[in-house]
Amino acid sequence: MSQRPHRDPLLLALVAVGGGVGTAVRAVAEERFAAPAGSWPWATFAINLSGAFALALLLESLARRGPDVGRRRAVRLGVGTGVLGGFTTYSTFAVETGHLGWPLGPAYAVATVLLGLLAAAAGLWLSRALPTPTRAASPHRGPEPEPR
Repeated sequence: MSQRPHRDPLLLALVAVGGGVGTAVRAVAEERFAAPAGSWPWATFAINLSGAFALALLLESLARRGPDVGRRRAVRLGVGTGVLGGFTTYSTFAVETGHLGWPLGPAYAVATVLLGLLAAAAGLWLSRALPTPTRAASPHRGPEPEPR
């Protein structure tokens, strides 16, 4: 019997290392592009929108290539859950929304959510527009069945 994914030390390490990488990249971006207090937090805004796009693109691309096993699962967990989970930030978004006050705070919250959905939709669209690689048939077996 194989080990459950949430108990697999290698997969847990991939998530942890990926999370550290994503968080470090976000911290550098937030520091480099810090907005003055009370103004639109462009760094967090761009981070969360680009993260929504990248996560949708990644997950749809992996799903189109086959079941969530082996290398695809490792990439999903290491890059999707780890790197992009560490890169994007709901907590900073929530704190910044509260600090902006009325009317900028609600505008920031609505814009982030709506544009985040559009960014994710764009990631899905791009993944579906790109060709899906096909596996070469093994000389010992027939061709691989087409994914459904």
